[in-house]
Amino acid sequence: MSAPDQAAANAPKHPVTDRVLEALAVTRRGVEELLPENEWVAKLARSEATGVPLRIKLGLDPTAPDIHLGHTVVLNKLRQLQDLGHQVIFLIGDFTSLIGDPSGRNTTRPPLTPEQVKANAETYYKQASLVLDPARTEIRYNSEWCDALGARGMIQLASRYTVARMMERNDFHDRFHAGTSISVHEFLYPLMQGYDSVALKSDLELGGTDQKFNLLMGRHLQAEYGQEAQCILTMPLLEGLDGVEKMSKSKNNYIGISEAPNDMFGKLMSVSDTLMWKYFTLLSFRPMDEIGRLKAECEGGRNPRDAKVMLAQEIVARFHSQAAAEAALQDFVNRSKGGIPDDIPEATLGIAADGLGIGALLKQTGLVPSTSEANRMLDQGGVRVDGAVVTDRALKLGAGQHVVQVGKRKFVRVTLNVQ
Repeated sequence: MSAPDQAAANAPKHPVTDRVLEALAVTRRGVEELLPENEWVAKLARSEATGVPLRIKLGLDPTAPDIHLGHTVVLNKLRQLQDLGHQVIFLIGDFTSLIGDPSGRNTTRPPLTPEQVKANAETYYKQASLVLDPARTEIRYNSEWCDALGARGMIQLASRYTVARMMERNDFHDRFHAGTSISVHEFLYPLMQGYDSVALKSDLELGGTDQKFNLLMGRHLQAEYGQEAQCILTMPLLEGLDGVEKMSKSKNNYIGISEAPNDMFGKLMSVSDTLMWKYFTLLSFRPMDEIGRLKAECEGGRNPRDAKVMLAQEIVARFHSQAAAEAALQDFVNRSKGGIPDDIPEATLGIAADGLGIGALLKQTGLVPSTSEANRMLDQGGVRVDGAVVTDRALKLGAGQHVVQVGKRKFVRVTLNVQ
């Protein structure tokens, strides 16, 4: 088919109304790529004309028990499309987790055990429901159809894609030429993720930019099975608190959605003034024109801290409550003035007659994980006892009650008793 004929075939067969254009604008917000956009417009127009919702899929492997704000970038987009009236499908990859996603990896990812997958999956949907509307969300597990494939079905599925095409994938290509091992089972991952789209008959699949190859696999396999091919939408990867690496628990630059309100608020306030606007685009539910006006005000002289407070309060309220967001703001203001929060952990320790060393105290109260970390914080001036900075590693505290602080957000009120 010639290019003009192909374009004509993909042209919308239903009118592109103002509502369709509004839905397209919602879809485009913050996205990296929407492919092919003309097919998505045609799907939106058909849905608008027929009243039949589109099926929109997001798959997440439960590789860890908790979800952080980086994960919610795609969940937010799913919620926006859900609010347009479409059927969203939250797919838990309990089968694919047993393979291990090789995306972006330069080594084979160790597969999880079934027990690990089950334990992690138990919390995933509960946390995702803080973003999605549970009453309008279809939750599925890909073991439903992947287990049923069996060896014969797996071989037949594998016959629908070539090794040459698989090796075009960047991480496989780079590992092969670097002489780094690639296990055969890793080739199965994109095939199984693509087969999920066949099983669910999805119209659109969402993912991070690192998932593009896998999302395109879904289009290919749907065509192989005689289905209308899904469109794909990729979202940017959100940088963590360091402003450099993508948000990750392993890099300790993350904000977990189940974290305490005060910790969540404080972490969001630590985001740089520049990165804050990306957080607004990808995490906030405020209209883009409102965000644009706020950014213009800050560029015109308004304190960026005001905008950051608005973002932090919105996120804390979403995952906790408005009251928690207000309390977190007050806690943050109190800390910024050098005050001590009203609600801090308490501990009681027994000590020798000559007192307890500051390093041991920090470790025993859980303010630091090790004595070496205690010494590092002391050397950097990051430790306070009763409001005064302490840098002396040899300091010993006697009997009594003390408020000990490490960094900006860790406090403990400790009572020391001579034993």
